[in-house]
Amino acid sequence: MTRCYIGLGSNLANPAGQLRRALDAITLIPETRLIACSPFYSSAPVGPGEQPDYVNAVAALDTDLPAESLLDALQAVENRHGRERSVRWGARTLDLDILLFGNITLSTERLAVPHPRIPERNFVLVPLADLAPDLIMPDGTPLQTLLQQCPENRLQRL
Repeated sequence: MTRCYIGLGSNLANPAGQLRRALDAITLIPETRLIACSPFYSSAPVGPGEQPDYVNAVAALDTDLPAESLLDALQAVENRHGRERSVRWGARTLDLDILLFGNITLSTERLAVPHPRIPERNFVLVPLADLAPDLIMPDGTPLQTLLQQCPENRLQRL
């Protein structure tokens, strides 16, 4: 099995409830086991226009699925939660991102792993550190180094 980390985010339609329901749905993905979830955090939106604050978390999964098959399953969960992809970085009911997939580096038309914006997002780094404080990124960078270098963003543990 491959240990992977998934970023969860929502800022529409009861965001904390969206994340809880998404975690329930993730437990139903074949060949995949939910290991743990970080606490939930409130964060300022990153994206266009006026948006409500987000609720974010990170989940640790073990899976036997290939990365793109896991992506398909996560996007199906997003779709069942009313995810619309009309505006990049716009408000959304649910966003599920593969942050890390084992120790691999992958870049396809559909998927980049590690997620390319991990270093600039404290709403990913802080909950990831809750789950794996001693994590080393695939390029050899300690997670703690990324945390120290990350720009501040209004982040509050819920």
